[in-house]
Amino acid sequence: MKIVFTAKGDNWESQIDERFGRMEMLVFFDEETNTLEATKIDTEQMDHGAGLQTAQKVLNLHPDVIITGNGAGNKALDILKRSSVKMYIGANGMTLREAYDAYKNNKLNLQF
Repeated sequence: MKIVFTAKGDNWESQIDERFGRMEMLVFFDEETNTLEATKIDTEQMDHGAGLQTAQKVLNLHPDVIITGNGAGNKALDILKRSSVKMYIGANGMTLREAYDAYKNNKLNLQF
């Protein structure tokens, strides 16, 4: 399973970024290899369409799951729904580790 988190940092103790399109960091976790990789998302350079551009960056990683706070906007959702990825929301105020545990215990809401 490959999971993407929207994050405010690059490690398990970082807070979930409740925003999707303008997230600070994209953190990719591969359960098979137990590796965590972070990429800074430079949304300040994106005038319009940050959600669309972020959705494409996320899909380029081929995740199975996205975990975030508030979810994606309608335009980004249109792109994401064309893939097989599932988005879980409701991880506001959690660290990545807490959000991962909540996901594994079915305590997050499925946006789609």
